[in-house]
Amino acid sequence: MFKLFTIGGKIEIPPFLFGQEKTLSARIILSEDYEGIITRDYGFIIAVVDVLSVGKGIIIPGNANTFHEVEFRILTFKPTVSEVVEGTVVEIVDFGSFIRLGPLDGLVHVSQICDDYISYEQVGNRFIGKETGKILEVNDQVRAKIIAVSLGTGRSGKLGLTMRQKFLGKEVWIENDIEEEYSKKQTEQTKVSEEEGTSD
Repeated sequence: MFKLFTIGGKIEIPPFLFGQEKTLSARIILSEDYEGIITRDYGFIIAVVDVLSVGKGIIIPGNANTFHEVEFRILTFKPTVSEVVEGTVVEIVDFGSFIRLGPLDGLVHVSQICDDYISYEQVGNRFIGKETGKILEVNDQVRAKIIAVSLGTGRSGKLGLTMRQKFLGKEVWIENDIEEEYSKKQTEQTKVSEEEGTSD
C-alpha cells in the first residue's frame, strides 16, 4: 500500500531560488509539482522524501529559469484490489459509509457493510443490521477489503470497499467471528473424537 519509488524528471529553478543549495531549490519545486497528485503508475503521491541528484543547469536565451535533470524519491499510497486495509469511518450517508485510509477515502456501499439487511438511521446518523444488531457509526475503527480501485489523474481517485466477509468490519464483529469459528472447530473436533470412540 505505502511504497517508495525512485524517479527521474526535469525541473525549472527560478532566479529567486538561486541563492541556496540546488537540492533545496529542487525539493521546493518537486514538492509543489508532485505532492498530492494521483497517477496511474504511482498512486497517490504523499511526499517527496529525498532529492538524490540535481544535474547541471541549462540556460535558455530569453528565459530567466535554469533547467535541470533530477532524480528523487517519493512516498506513495497505491491501493490494490483484494488488499485488506484498516481505517476510520469519517462520514455516513444513506447509500454507504466513507472510510479514511491514509490520504484517500474509500466507500463501503450500504450493500457491502455486513452480511445482513442494513437500515440507515438518519436521526443517529448510523447503520443498523436487522438480524445481527450490528451498528456502524462515525469514528468507528474498521477493517475492510478493497474491491475496486479507480485512480484517475490529478487529484481524484475512488476506492470501493467491502466488509461483508468474515473477519472484516468493526473489532467487535471480528472478535465474534473468531469466537464463532473457534466454537465451530471445537464442535467438529468433539464430533470426530466421539465417532472414533464409537468405531473402536
